[in-house]
Amino acid sequence: MKKFLISLLPLLGLFSCSAKTDAQNAQTDNMTDKTTDSTTGATAAAAADTTSVKVLVKTTEGDFEVLLYGDTPLHRDNFVKLAKEGYYDGTLFHRVINEFMVQAGDPDSKNAQPGQQLGSGGPGYQIPAEFVYPKHFHKAGALAAARTGDQMNPERKSTGSQFYVVTGKVYTPAELDQMEKQVMQQQFYYLAGQRRDEIMRLQQAKDEAALNALQEELIAQAEKLSKFTPEQREAYTTVGGTPFLDAQYTVYGEVISGMDTIKKIEKTETSASDRPVNDVKIISMTVE
Repeated sequence: MKKFLISLLPLLGLFSCSAKTDAQNAQTDNMTDKTTDSTTGATAAAAADTTSVKVLVKTTEGDFEVLLYGDTPLHRDNFVKLAKEGYYDGTLFHRVINEFMVQAGDPDSKNAQPGQQLGSGGPGYQIPAEFVYPKHFHKAGALAAARTGDQMNPERKSTGSQFYVVTGKVYTPAELDQMEKQVMQQQFYYLAGQRRDEIMRLQQAKDEAALNALQEELIAQAEKLSKFTPEQREAYTTVGGTPFLDAQYTVYGEVISGMDTIKKIEKTETSASDRPVNDVKIISMTVE
């Protein structure tokens, strides 16, 4: 990581690039919401309430129950609001990728025709990111919000309605060690991109001391965001998950019963666009 800021500054475009593997890029491309909503639909006033909420989800493949975390109140309240309104009723799990995730919440999927491209629908607003990391991470069963990519959405705001449940895979300790290095580089470039103007100013001033100090600051931040805790390592080496998404997408809940239903959905036959060949539909949601 040494001399990244100094040697790579002429290539500032790299700051928006990801250090994920090609396979991980392909996966995240397939779970990312493609909408470009710019209006925030939730308010910070909800932040005072930290009560967790349970929601029962009935699907054509069975039922599952999720716990919405009280410390991600904007996402919790938005999900509860939409569930109570019946917004999700009749929508499909429109993207399903084995050993990765199952995604739903696109209103355009209601009564969608076979072969119709889905994934661009939403309520017309975004939700500010609520990263409670490393407390909440992408273990199997985690409920998280889809979003547009960093280049269009540097604040990593969530889509207003699309969500995914992690299925993932089990990793070895050695694989996690390697992933930490990849994620650290990815986070470094992202953080550097957020400080782009400052970096350019320091470069123009030829202030190498300040550049080095900023580099060390960004390295420390990237290490904090990429180092897996013992709890994460335990989860990822036993039940599995998608660790390469940590601290990048808001995790705001988890499946507390009915994970067998999620697994059943995960194994359904899909088309080349990852849409199930036979529709998997959300019948209803009940806030408990």
